[in-house]
Parts: sequence; structure tokens; C-alpha cells
Amino acid sequence: MKLVIIFGPQAVGKMTVGQELAKTTDLKLFHNHMTIDLVSNFFSYGSAAGKRLVNLFRQEIFEEVAKSDLTGLIFTFVWAFDLKSDWDYIEHISRIFESEGGTVYLVELEAGMEARLERNKSPHRLEHKPTKRNLAFSERDLRETMESHRLNSLEGEVKHPNYMRINNTDLSPEKAALMIKEKFGF
Repeated sequence: MKLVIIFGPQAVGKMTVGQELAKTTDLKLFHNHMTIDLVSNFFSYGSAAGKRLVNLFRQEIFEEVAKSDLTGLIFTFVWAFDLKSDWDYIEHISRIFESEGGTVYLVELEAGMEARLERNKSPHRLEHKPTKRNLAFSERDLRETMESHRLNSLEGEVKHPNYMRINNTDLSPEKAALMIKEKFGF
């Protein structure tokens, strides 16, 4: 069982790279908006009820997948490195898989702001993430989050043995997925 956590700032390409990786492996993609967009039909993701439901759905899916006979899961996440709670969350979901004998892989994506702003309004992103369709809100959230949190790690900060960092500003999602597949032997 494998858990591949693809993380980085908003609109860096986590879902799209995850989709490409899923196409060429037996790993299933669970991008973070699958739960956010489901719950947002009822409650704002920022509300207590919204956060509780998103976490509940994710927890249940992680536990079931970790115990299953699936090859593994790709999960995408915006990791704020300045928040201990985000470090704790990565550790928590990693333990779910490791406790069932699984292996965790951490893939960090980074890209320049201009590339991310363009990706933020791509038809592909908007098709798969309904809550991002309000472009004014989405762009404002992207900029504000970059100002209030550190969304990429510092050099040497992530000490996980199965870790790689990819600057995909000028890489296709297919090329980034191939780099992940080759690095970890998927």
C-alpha cells in the first residue's frame, strides 16, 4: 500500500499531476477538493461544520483505503509549513497507512506566481473544482494565503526518506508525473 501526498500552494498543479500519475499507475487519486466541494454544497469549508465534515470524510476514506487491497492512494494537500497543525495532519494521515504496512511518499510542487495565476483559471481546474469557479474570490484567496502562510518548504526542512521536490513552472503534468514514477519506482 502506498500513500503519495502531493503538496504545494494553490494552483501549483497538484490535482493535474496526480491525475497523470494515476493514469500510469494503479494508484487512485483523492484530490483535496473532492471532499471540499462535496461538503460546500451544504456548509462553507471555513465553517466549523464544513471543516468537521471534510475531515470526517477524509479520515474514513484514508482508513478504508489503508486496510484495502488497493495499490495505493494519491492525496493532494495545501501544506502551510508555518502551522504545526498541518505538520501534525501529515503525520496523522501517514500513520494511518504506515500502521497497515504502507509506505508514504511526499512530493512537493512549486511554481512561480504568474504560472499559478494562469493555472487558477484553466478550464481543467474549473471543471474539477466547482468552488474555484468564482475567479475573483479564488485569485484573492490564492494571493492572501501566500501572504499569510509559507506554502513551500525551506531547503532541508522535509526530512522524510521518500521525498522529492519538483519545480513544475515550465513542466507538463505528464513530465512531473513521470519524474515521480521514476524516482519512487512506481
